[in-house]
Amino acid sequence: AGGVREVRWDQVRDSGAASGAVPEFDCATVLLAAAYDVQEQLPQRLLRALPPALVVPDEEDCAPLRDYLEAQLGRGRPGDQIVLDRLLDWMLVCTLRDWFDRPEADPPGWYGALGDEVAGPALRAMHDDPAHPWTTAELASRAGVSRTTLAKRFTELVGDGPVAYLTEWRMTLAADLLTRPELTVAAVARRVGYADAFGFSAAFKRVRGESPSAFRREALASGPAEAAAPAG
Repeated sequence: AGGVREVRWDQVRDSGAASGAVPEFDCATVLLAAAYDVQEQLPQRLLRALPPALVVPDEEDCAPLRDYLEAQLGRGRPGDQIVLDRLLDWMLVCTLRDWFDRPEADPPGWYGALGDEVAGPALRAMHDDPAHPWTTAELASRAGVSRTTLAKRFTELVGDGPVAYLTEWRMTLAADLLTRPELTVAAVARRVGYADAFGFSAAFKRVRGESPSAFRREALASGPAEAAAPAG
């Protein structure tokens, strides 16, 4: 039976730099390495819920997918890059699912709420159409429950009420849009459900602690890597 041993990349790198060797293993080792260039605000919500390193045992659901990904590498067939990119996305989602299902994981509230029969429909509706003028009553109708039931269950799972969550979600989306210099603040406001820039600016400053214009100036001045850092 095989096992899992966690070795951080920096440990391998430092060991090689110091002694010219990498850590020894008493088994065959196959290393598939990949990286995502995280430059937006949205992935930060997920990254804050993850440990610096996580290990998913080989017996989990991702193993067949990993084997298929390994088999596709280096084949040189037309469309390889597209196939590999999609497989890597699939592998990431599968790994995160397996990790969040483990007892030592601490998944964010919204992750568990997505599968809830009360909070889930409301959460998905807000994610699918954040610019819609959602009300608690309309979101409750999506789940087939009363406003009180939705508000109570949603707050229990997510930590905020539906309207507060919607505002925070819109501001996260807006932060990404503000890094696009071709979009005016008014255009960003409309894309996230605000009829005018004034109301949007007030909400953005309340949630993010600075005005949209100030955020944009800092983001564009610091570059994409630093602009992706979470606020607060």
